[in-house]
Amino acid sequence: MNRLWAPWRMAYVGASEPSAGCVFCTALGALDDRSRLVLQRGPHAFLILNAYPYTSGHLMAAVNRHVGTIRDATAEELADAMRLVQIAVGVLTDEYRAHGFNIGVNQGRVAGAGIEDHLHIHVVPRWNGDVNFMSAVGDVRVLPESLEATWTRLRSRLGG
Repeated sequence: MNRLWAPWRMAYVGASEPSAGCVFCTALGALDDRSRLVLQRGPHAFLILNAYPYTSGHLMAAVNRHVGTIRDATAEELADAMRLVQIAVGVLTDEYRAHGFNIGVNQGRVAGAGIEDHLHIHVVPRWNGDVNFMSAVGDVRVLPESLEATWTRLRSRLGG
């Protein structure tokens, strides 16, 4: 059996606690954006880093109100979330030189939603050749940057 050692991740793993509610509502209500990975707040939606990213820079635009479906969201909430998606694409293109993006909503457990109750849109930056042997052979993702470093880089690009 091959082992992939990443001892620097222990601080992250050891600090994690089961969420006592909706992670998006908790992040929205927090006073410290850095600790909750919130990048920008809008009148009806906010931009947040994914704590379990597919790639470095994996962001989500979540509506402020606790609703789980596009059908239940208002036009204003959807428009604000898409405005933040547009901002995310721009900042990730400028800061990380992304070559493309996967952008989408996973609505419902059967569609892959990890958090079903709070509507959010994923923005995943992609690069030519970003799937390497680690993903193909080991079913492992290697993320070259900590969430804190990503937050700092993107927040500074957003004027924070």
